[in-house]
Amino acid sequence: MSGFAFKQFKIQQSNTAMKVSTDGVMLGAWVNLNNTKYLLDIGCGTGLLSLMCKQRQPDLHVDAVEIDSGAVKDARVNIKRSPWSEITVYQGDIQSFECQCQFDVVICNPPYFNNSLKGPSKARNTARHTDSLTFEALINVFLRVSHRESRLAVILPCKEAQQLQSIASANGLSLLRHCLVSSTSEKGPTRSMMEFQYAQPYAIQVEALCIYQQDKTYSGDFIELCKDFYLKM
Repeated sequence: MSGFAFKQFKIQQSNTAMKVSTDGVMLGAWVNLNNTKYLLDIGCGTGLLSLMCKQRQPDLHVDAVEIDSGAVKDARVNIKRSPWSEITVYQGDIQSFECQCQFDVVICNPPYFNNSLKGPSKARNTARHTDSLTFEALINVFLRVSHRESRLAVILPCKEAQQLQSIASANGLSLLRHCLVSSTSEKGPTRSMMEFQYAQPYAIQVEALCIYQQDKTYSGDFIELCKDFYLKM
């Protein structure tokens, strides 16, 4: 059985197209959960982000939405076996999701391939390509399920992050936090973690994160970010 063990929970991923990734772990550890009671996980996959956020803040109310049936199966198993079985997983298109509350935080590790060659796996294409959730649709969902103090947290490749930022700005959202992620200090950033809100901040909080040191071991900053989750940190 395909799986991944963290310090407080395990991830079964035999039925999902997209496995546990460093991107997801970084986002789940980085997202700001201060003053958060209700959280929505869009495209939850295996349930990784929902479980990480519940580990960090056990009193959170978490709703998770996933369109792929295989991923939903894995997510429900993972949540049932975790200390936080009260997380609710809904199967369906997030654009049809009828929320029962306004969420304080919406978190998403979204698909980002656009107009690129697709593979034979329908589930993997759904998870990777924006056909299933365009950036415009993601922003529209956030506007629908949020209130004026809500925040949206995402991770994307840097080029696609610029596209999302433009769409967010055009819809009245402002960038609050921005973390540029590089594999090493010698290489340029490849990922952007971004947090948006409605109000214009006094200043954008810009951070830089290198995953590895020159000797290919994890950097101190990466360990500090992820140490509550990875087994060998």
